[in-house]
Amino acid sequence: MRTLLLTLSLLAVAAQAGELKGVQMPDTRKIGDKELKLNGMGLRTKAIFKVYVAGLYVESPSNDPDKLIAADTVKRVDMAMLRDLGKEKIIEAIREGVEKNSKDKMGALKERLDKFSSVIPDLKEGQVLSITYVPGTGTTVKGAGGAETTVEGKDFSDALFSVWLGKIPVDDDLKRGMLGQK
Repeated sequence: MRTLLLTLSLLAVAAQAGELKGVQMPDTRKIGDKELKLNGMGLRTKAIFKVYVAGLYVESPSNDPDKLIAADTVKRVDMAMLRDLGKEKIIEAIREGVEKNSKDKMGALKERLDKFSSVIPDLKEGQVLSITYVPGTGTTVKGAGGAETTVEGKDFSDALFSVWLGKIPVDDDLKRGMLGQK
């Protein structure tokens, strides 16, 4: 009986976490007084290389990217590195994604994008970069080195989350995974 209970306990724990390419993420994250749910996980590839697994956490899960971007609610992306990645590559990919999806707003976003980029660290395999939007506060980026900054504006959050969920995402398969469509 004890073995059966232990097995059932382990299965319950396993069922409460998302897993992709060996990266496990919990089903929920607590941000302030809000409990976010794992909307989905996706794999970012570049050419033949597996770069990172990203998990999208939201208050109200949805597979509608426009609804997720537009929602003025707490949301978070956790990017778990599958390889070492220099900050220049991360910054370049984010900047390109913002430009592709928000080109007409780049003038208003540039200074804040620079501030955001200033704390992006070099990341090693296994480290996580977290990006969290909180209404009325802004978008906070926090890397493995502990440095963090918060950038004001819902428009900045929309542009940033469009990197993964926008009309021209950084990776179509990654987008589908984060939307829970894989």
